[in-house]
Amino acid sequence: MAAAIQASRMNKSVLLIEPSFRLGGLTTGGLGATDIGNKQAIGGIAREFYQQIKEYYAQDENWKWEKREEYMTGRQARNKEGEDAMWTFEPSAALQVYLQMLAKEKVEILFGERLLRTDAGVKKSDGVIQTITMESGKTFSGRMFMDATYEGDLLATAGVSYTVGREGNKQYKESLNGVQANFYSPTLGNKVSHNAINHNFVARVDPYIEKGNPESGLLPNISYQGPGIDGEGDNKVQAYCFRMCLTDHPDNRIPFHKPQGYDEKNYELLIRNYEAGEKTLPWINSAMPNRKTDTNNRLGFSTDFIGQNYDYPEASYEEREKIVEAHRNYQQGLMWTLAYHPRMPEWVRDVYSKWGMSKDEFERGDGWQNQLYIREARRMISDLVMTQYHCEGLEKVDDGIGLAAYGMDSHHIQRYVDANGYVQNEGNVEARVEGPYPISYRAIIPKKSEAKNLLVPVCVSASHIAFGSIRMEPVFMVLGQSAAIAASLSIDEEIAVQDLPYEKLKSVLLTHKQRLE
Repeated sequence: MAAAIQASRMNKSVLLIEPSFRLGGLTTGGLGATDIGNKQAIGGIAREFYQQIKEYYAQDENWKWEKREEYMTGRQARNKEGEDAMWTFEPSAALQVYLQMLAKEKVEILFGERLLRTDAGVKKSDGVIQTITMESGKTFSGRMFMDATYEGDLLATAGVSYTVGREGNKQYKESLNGVQANFYSPTLGNKVSHNAINHNFVARVDPYIEKGNPESGLLPNISYQGPGIDGEGDNKVQAYCFRMCLTDHPDNRIPFHKPQGYDEKNYELLIRNYEAGEKTLPWINSAMPNRKTDTNNRLGFSTDFIGQNYDYPEASYEEREKIVEAHRNYQQGLMWTLAYHPRMPEWVRDVYSKWGMSKDEFERGDGWQNQLYIREARRMISDLVMTQYHCEGLEKVDDGIGLAAYGMDSHHIQRYVDANGYVQNEGNVEARVEGPYPISYRAIIPKKSEAKNLLVPVCVSASHIAFGSIRMEPVFMVLGQSAAIAASLSIDEEIAVQDLPYEKLKSVLLTHKQRLE
């Protein structure tokens, strides 16, 4: 949407194709607790969005379930007095603001059309994309094309190089990529790891269907293989979840329900983790306006459906829908278990049973969204790959088109049994960056030999761990705007996006209030 708005502002005709029936991805799909890193790194249309969120909540009529003062003074921590923007919001508020922004522009929007992911889906001539075709048979031509999806379907169908999974540390001489295994220390009685220290089980949680009996088999979703060698790569993908919008207001709450096909075995590890001594709640329940939340994963067993998304990036649309539904079913069962299962500690049930899904947010009617949190899928491989070195400021690109500032972050990737016979999670990394750093223009454009008129502002050319810092919604908006500027200038100059002089691009980026330093 940021790209479409920018293209319109540069007097270009633009078609925005939305495969679903709701604009906005995660920003309108539950991720209302903006992952920032440094607020001053966010400029341009992205900052306009957050400024308009503040204007939206300045209006009394948009506070239905609580007073503005109650939220701003008691329920939130991200918004500071005197700031020009607001960084927390309901999904419905984000959607309304986006629609207001789009209404001021000449942007044609097409809903419910999915790219035909076969050789017939993209027609190229001498490296220039001529047309793209939808499953419906509709075909669209254009001077420039942009893949702003979480999955990278257009770039893949167009024959652009990409990767899935995590590289071994040796590939880019990194230290935070590849397998990040815990190991259990009987002497210390806890897990020891240089990175993967968070979101793990307490000590000595039994993984077997019958406790202590390996021959009874493993509980669901535990790998029979070990984690692999520390630092080595694989094709596994960090866990997905739904960023739930919950409420505790009785007039707007849909109580958690037990989903069809509920099986207690799927949550036995959760129960055993508490039996083994877990003392805290498995969620990050960030307060949003109107007594709602953005609820995210926390601890060893939570909303992340670890290991159940490996096939998603390359899967067909129908297979992806099954994976999304499996995630929803898992998470519905999880929330019912936390709120009502008699084997859960009473103090846990007392908290969760007060919460439920919000009636007034999503189209399904049950409070659940359709947008799964696709933290990572395909990543393009371009002439420049952003790595840990760029995130840490040890290398700096000279063609920056926007800033990232969040820490390098990966959620868990697999669940396995350690050498001592206990369950462990693997893959979590949380490593800070020193400050905002520039993202290269080369990271959002393919190799010239592969596509001369395609831009990729989401599935950017980055290693797994660098993507973990870049992959934040404000940054995607920044990169989308910068990509549209580059596309528009390339049209004006009648050149490939790879041939656009950076100094010319930089000048226009600054004119449109992007922050590059």
